[in-house]
Amino acid sequence: MTQDRKDPILRVTGVTKKYRLGQYGADSLQEEIKLWRERRRNPEQRSADDHERIAQNYIYALNGVDLTVYPGERVGIIGRNGSGKSTLLKLISRITAPTAGTIELWGKVTSMLEVGTGFHGEMTGRENIYLNGSILGMTRQEIENKMPDIVEFSEVRDFLDTPVKRYSSGMFVKLGFAVAAHLDSEIIIMDEVLAVGDMAFQHKCLDKMRQAALDENRTILYVSHNMSTIQRLCDRCIVMDEGRIVYDGDVDTAISLYLGVEKAVQDRYVFNDSSRPFDAFIRRNKRMTMEWLDLNCGGTVRAGDVMEAQISCVSDQAFSDVGFRLEFWASDGTKIGTMLSGNFADLAEGRNLLRIRIDTSQLTAGQYRADLVAYLHDDAGNEDILDAVYPGFTCTVTTELDQHNYLDWHHTYWGHVRLHDLNVSRVENGEQ
Repeated sequence: MTQDRKDPILRVTGVTKKYRLGQYGADSLQEEIKLWRERRRNPEQRSADDHERIAQNYIYALNGVDLTVYPGERVGIIGRNGSGKSTLLKLISRITAPTAGTIELWGKVTSMLEVGTGFHGEMTGRENIYLNGSILGMTRQEIENKMPDIVEFSEVRDFLDTPVKRYSSGMFVKLGFAVAAHLDSEIIIMDEVLAVGDMAFQHKCLDKMRQAALDENRTILYVSHNMSTIQRLCDRCIVMDEGRIVYDGDVDTAISLYLGVEKAVQDRYVFNDSSRPFDAFIRRNKRMTMEWLDLNCGGTVRAGDVMEAQISCVSDQAFSDVGFRLEFWASDGTKIGTMLSGNFADLAEGRNLLRIRIDTSQLTAGQYRADLVAYLHDDAGNEDILDAVYPGFTCTVTTELDQHNYLDWHHTYWGHVRLHDLNVSRVENGEQ
């Protein structure tokens, strides 16, 4: 779809949102009056320490956010908890005001920031449809014209005249999304609410939002921790961290940055305690420690080639038959598979330098993270983990067409692992 980039539908400029931490004011009216008298009597006598203490009691949920969105864009917003995603959507929805900066909107907004947003519990589903439509400025006739489509999409026809306070969370989402998708609004804002619905309804909603953006030029702002839904719906993605936008652009690149893959490709990886997840660090028994890993390919290898790495390990004692396990993850967070030791290594006491060989023949083009575990094993196949680093390394796999491969591999659609080739042969004369 060709979009008009001259006229934005949303512009966020220098937006800051500051919240005060801890207790606000005094415990009682008497103490509040006492504080007020002291401040009135000596308004200029606060020390520098007092100013610093007051400043430390505030947190910036958003800190200088700039964002421009154009009609028809489907923008995903991702980031860890506390990065400011929900706060940004609340400001855009006008639920709360920014501390500083401006937010300009050119269109009506429908938002679902939590299950049941905008619904009155004592009113029926039908009455809440009329209520939401009226809030958006629609006439009763316009709402009635859309009512059949809303009811059919919501899948709650049998409960339409039941007060919504008796709805399950899934029913809330179904009716709430049906209203948001079918009423006349130019901007639809959603914050993780689809996670409550069943899988079939999630796919139905994502398809509906994508179609609304393409056919009706609606703008979508969608927050989710589910990277597959971000990829399925969005054509643009922003990554937030500590109240700021740290990336705005391609969806796959944004997901890679969020998952920590894109920024981690290098030749050498030095493993300190921060490289080890909490559970693996607790289980680590200090008998053996992986110090660093070197990749001989600079982090990039052609699919089908063998990638070699060297690992430096320090062992407090001699070990026999130490195994290594590599767990491969794609850049979108999908677990690809696991490689186990085909042969085991003997470690001497002190520092050991090991070489591992990794067959990449079944990996398609893309970027991957590999978690590395060193272990002992018993006859039953149980692990005694010596050390684990997450991630051990990241790498980029490339492919190119040859005489035996006539199709370029679209790994985001076909999958990250290429299975064995099909064996096709012609049956003579087509007889059975």
